[in-house]
Amino acid sequence: MGMTDNGARADRAARKAQRKAVTSVKVVVAGSFGVGKTTFVGSVSDIKPLTTEAMMTAASTDFDDTKRVPLKGTTTVAMDFGRVELEDDLLLYLFGTPGQERFWFMWDNLVRGAIGAVVLVDTRRLADSFTSVDFFENRQIPYIVVVNTFDGILHHSLDSVRKAMALDPSIPILRCDARVREEVKQTVLGLLEHVMAGAEDPASEPSLI
Repeated sequence: MGMTDNGARADRAARKAQRKAVTSVKVVVAGSFGVGKTTFVGSVSDIKPLTTEAMMTAASTDFDDTKRVPLKGTTTVAMDFGRVELEDDLLLYLFGTPGQERFWFMWDNLVRGAIGAVVLVDTRRLADSFTSVDFFENRQIPYIVVVNTFDGILHHSLDSVRKAMALDPSIPILRCDARVREEVKQTVLGLLEHVMAGAEDPASEPSLI
């Protein structure tokens, strides 16, 4: 019996030693109302995503500007949450921010502890993305800009979008169909590469989160 117990303990110890340490990181998905944040998080999440979508009613018309997205009938009132395993030792937690201006006060809490952010943009209304970019710039949080190709077509070149948004050359700009899991996954990997490159740069400034 003693031999059996010792063998079982040794086997458990061996399996534990072989197990890789799992790293968990937090990423924020931000952008204006109706830009595709909920879809982005849901497409790549390995688990059923947690969403806080609520129906928009006539009572919200005095607060929410929906003229540019008239077909959207719901809005995120707190956050979206998803989880994706990028490697067997890397877990990524995605937090989507609410896009409506009246919920922006939640952003500071949502970004706390995040290593970086994906800023989704809609080229039909680029000006709506400036607030998100300014938010991460002011807090020195690494971010990338991602053009969501709603119909799978890139209607403007990424260089044109960069110029229109006056983005610094150091900020990566990518394209992605938020409905396609593999494209979303590659986008997230692009953010991680950007964050790691900044961490290796001795001239880069630390995040204030």
